[in-house]
Amino acid sequence: MIRRITLAFAALGATAAPAFAHLNPQEHGSFIAGLSHPLFGLDHILVMVAVGLWAAQTGGRALWAVPAAFVATMAAGFGLAVCGIGLPFVEPAILASVVALGLLVAMAVKLDTAASAALVAVFALFHGHAHGGELGAAGALPFGIGFVAATALLHLAGIAVGLGIARLSAGAVAARIIGGLTALIGLALAFG
Repeated sequence: MIRRITLAFAALGATAAPAFAHLNPQEHGSFIAGLSHPLFGLDHILVMVAVGLWAAQTGGRALWAVPAAFVATMAAGFGLAVCGIGLPFVEPAILASVVALGLLVAMAVKLDTAASAALVAVFALFHGHAHGGELGAAGALPFGIGFVAATALLHLAGIAVGLGIARLSAGAVAARIIGGLTALIGLALAFG
């Protein structure tokens, strides 16, 4: 079973499209452009799913508080970018988030809910800022609502995967393998 899960995630990673696939807001509308934005960047998908998976591993209040902290802080980072307030090292921080969140899942790190939420919030600020910086011709509010909704859905997918594989006899190992693969893909993105 673990081998099948690992192969499935490897196949998904190998078929992921590069980040140039963002929709044009003038053709598709700002909301749809925002909704699709996180779905076409491998770094976005990996981080959002890893946040949900880590929240599922941690359990308790973290199941909802950690993804909620990510979404809220990401929206704040988006607001900073829209207002023209810059952040240093946005792209390196995003790549670091892929590796770090993958490692947190791989090592099944258990922090208290507040610490977990604060940690993902730091990374979320940079993800949100990047979204705001890539706004282009899109209207800020509908684009923002779209990418927040997509992010929340990706977090839910991570939670569902985490809770689903936890029911398997080797679920804890499978989650750790997924985390390790996430970290390795993050390293490949950073140095590739």
